[in-house]
Amino acid sequence: MSKRRLSGSLSIVASLVFIVSTTLTGCLSSEEGTSGSTVLDPAEHDVSTIGDTEIADETRTADWLAYGRTHSEQRFSPLTDINRDTVSRLGVTWYRDLPDDVALVSTPLVVGGTLYFTGTMNIVRAVDAVTGELLWEYDPDVAGAIGSRRQVGWVHNRGLSFYKGKIFAATWDGRLIALSSTTGELLWSTQTFDTSKPLYITGAPKAFRNKVLIGNGGTEVGRARGSVTAYDADTGDEAWTFHVVPGNPADGFESPAMEMAAETWTGSWWEHGGGGNAWHGFTYDPEFNAVYVGTGNGAPWNRRIRSPGGGDNLFLCSIVALNADTGEYLWHYQTTPGETWDYNSTMDIVLADIEVDGSPIKAILHAPKNGFFYVIDRETGSLVSAEPFTRVTWATHVDLETGRPVETAGARYPEGEANVWPSPHGAHSWQAMSYNPVTGLVYLPTMHLGGRYVDSGLDPSWRAEDFVGGNGVGVWEILVPDDMPPGALQAWDPVRQEPAWTVPQAHPWNAGTLTTAGDLVFQGRYDGVFLAYDAHTGDELWSRDLGLGISAPPITYELDGTQYLALLVGYGGGYAVSFTPGLPDEGWAYGVHTRRLVTFALDGDTTLSPQPPPQLPEPLVAADFAIDEELAVRGQGLYGTYCSICHGGGAVANAMATDLRASSVPLSRGAFARVVRDGALADRAMPPFATLDDEELDALRHYLRAKAHVDAGVL
Repeated sequence: MSKRRLSGSLSIVASLVFIVSTTLTGCLSSEEGTSGSTVLDPAEHDVSTIGDTEIADETRTADWLAYGRTHSEQRFSPLTDINRDTVSRLGVTWYRDLPDDVALVSTPLVVGGTLYFTGTMNIVRAVDAVTGELLWEYDPDVAGAIGSRRQVGWVHNRGLSFYKGKIFAATWDGRLIALSSTTGELLWSTQTFDTSKPLYITGAPKAFRNKVLIGNGGTEVGRARGSVTAYDADTGDEAWTFHVVPGNPADGFESPAMEMAAETWTGSWWEHGGGGNAWHGFTYDPEFNAVYVGTGNGAPWNRRIRSPGGGDNLFLCSIVALNADTGEYLWHYQTTPGETWDYNSTMDIVLADIEVDGSPIKAILHAPKNGFFYVIDRETGSLVSAEPFTRVTWATHVDLETGRPVETAGARYPEGEANVWPSPHGAHSWQAMSYNPVTGLVYLPTMHLGGRYVDSGLDPSWRAEDFVGGNGVGVWEILVPDDMPPGALQAWDPVRQEPAWTVPQAHPWNAGTLTTAGDLVFQGRYDGVFLAYDAHTGDELWSRDLGLGISAPPITYELDGTQYLALLVGYGGGYAVSFTPGLPDEGWAYGVHTRRLVTFALDGDTTLSPQPPPQLPEPLVAADFAIDEELAVRGQGLYGTYCSICHGGGAVANAMATDLRASSVPLSRGAFARVVRDGALADRAMPPFATLDDEELDALRHYLRAKAHVDAGVL
C-alpha cells in the first residue's frame, strides 16, 4: 500500500492487445509534476468536525459530502446559477486525463474545497476542486493484496465516504480503509471478509454516527451468505454485523431476526450460502436513527435449488431497517418474496417527505430491479404504494393490503423455461436516480429488457463452485423489445405513481442523474453525450459529446461564487463486460480511449482534447497457428468458466477488458502463461489463474485462435 504524489511521466496503457503511448493535452494531464502541489491547510479548511449534522444539511452548497450529496441520498442540489436560462453557457473549466483507468462509475465527493474520487483498482485521488490540481493519491495495491490466490470481482468501485476528516474507501479484495482527507495518509485498514471466500466489494461505504458500513458482492461466483458490518470510524474495530440470510440452524442463530428468517427457508439452503449480498444501497436516516440496507438476490438465483420447498427466503430482495447504533433489526419490506430472477433490491433508497391523499408521509422511494416503484413508510416499513415503471410480467400488481406481489402463472419457469420481464439486468440497476423536492419528481434511469430463463434438466443437487460460480438457471437470451426503446430517462411522480415525462433512449445502460433547483436534470449516456433536461418537461436544453461512454453520475458544488458540475467519463459496470449477448459493442475500446474527470462551469473555455472515434476490435489472423479442433472445443468451456465474465461472451469484449480475438498474446505459449497463470498483468486488474495447467492454457489459446479466425471469415 502506498500514498503517491502525482507521477512525473505519462503512463503506458498496457493490455493483452494494446500497448498505447498516449499523448495528453488539455487543461491538466498526468504528465504534470508535483512541484507547486499543496495539501490543504487544516487551519483554513477544518473538515475534522464535519459529521452527521453537516451531511444531513440540505442547504449546504459548497460541498458534496455523501454518495447522494446528503444523508437523504436525494442527489438534489439547491444551487440555481446553472439553470434553464444559463445552461447553454456551460463549458469545460478543467479536466484530468486518467490514462491508467478503465471503468469509471463512481460519485466524487467535495469537502472543504477538495474533490475526492476513486478509480480503477481502488486508487483514491484528491484534487483541488477549483483547479483540478492533484493534491494526493493513494494506491491500496490491490494486485499485491491478491497475490497468487484466486480472486473474483471487478475493477470498478462506486464511491467513497467522508466523516470528520477521514475518507473511507473499500477495495475489490475486501479491505475497508480510512485515509486522512488532508494528506492521504493511511489511518487504518481492516479486512472485512475471509479472503478464502468468493466475495468482493464494488460499493461505496456509508459513514454515520462515527461508524462506517460496508457489505459485499459475490452471489453469482460461489457459495455466498450476505452480511453488512459497521466499523468504528476512528479505529476500524467492528461495531456490529447483520447477516442478511440465516446460516445452518445446527450452529445456532446470531440474532432473533435470523431465527425468524429461517422459518421462511426450506431444504439445506446454507449449503448454497443463500445469498442476499448487500453490495450497494445504504441510507442513514438521522430522524429515526436507522440504517436502511438494500439486500441482494438468492444464491443461487433458482429458488427450486436453494430452497426446494419454497418460502419467502428472508431477507433476500428487501429493505431492512437496522438500529444505527447496535445493528438490531427494526423492520423489513421484501420487494420480491422467494425471488428466482435476480431481482435484488440493492438500488437507491431515497428519503423524502411527501404527501399522499392529504397525509404527510416520511417516505422511502425505491425502484429495484423487479420493475415496481415503491413508496414505503420509513417509520414503520409499511407499504404506501407500488406501481410498475416498465413492462412487468412476473407479477400483475402489488396487493396494498398484504404488501405482496401477485405473481403470474408460469413466471417461475415451472415447465423448464419462460420469458420474463424485466431481465436479470433489472428495470433499474445501480445507476443513481435523483429526487427533486421542488418538482416532486424522481429522475429514473430505466431499462426495458426481458430475460429468457431456462431450467429444464437441471439436477436439484447442483452446487456452485467457489470462484467459478453459477446461478442455478440458464439465462441464455436477453430480450430486447420491438415495441419500445430499450432504455429511457423517466421523470416519475411518486405520489401519482406514473411518469410525468419520458425521454426514450436507444440503449438501456445509461448513467445516473443529478437534479437541481435550477430546474434541471443532468445525465450522461452510453454514447458519450452529457445532457441537461428541463426538470419539468424533459425538453433537452444542452448537450456535450465527451467522446467516450458515460456510466458515472454527475455532481455539483459551488466555490468562490462559481457553480461547478463534475463527472467521471469512462463506460463501465456489468453491462459493459459480458452480460448482454446480442447487443452491439459501442466501440469504447480498452486501451484506446482515455478516461477522464471533466468539470464544467458557466462560460468555461477550456478545450477538451478529442478522443479517438469508436473502435471495434479486428480479430487477428495468424495463418501459421495450427488450430487443434478438439483443444478448441475444450477451450470454449474453459473460456466460459474463467474468462467470459470480463472478456465477453464468445470472446467479443466490451469496454472494460481486452478483446482476446485481437490479441497477439495467445500466439505465444510463454507469454500467455505469464499473463493468465502467473499474473504478469495483475496490476492491470488481470488476476492470476494459478490452477490452470499447461494443457488447459493450450486449450484456451486454441479456442481464442479458432474464434478469431471464424469471426475474421477465414475458418
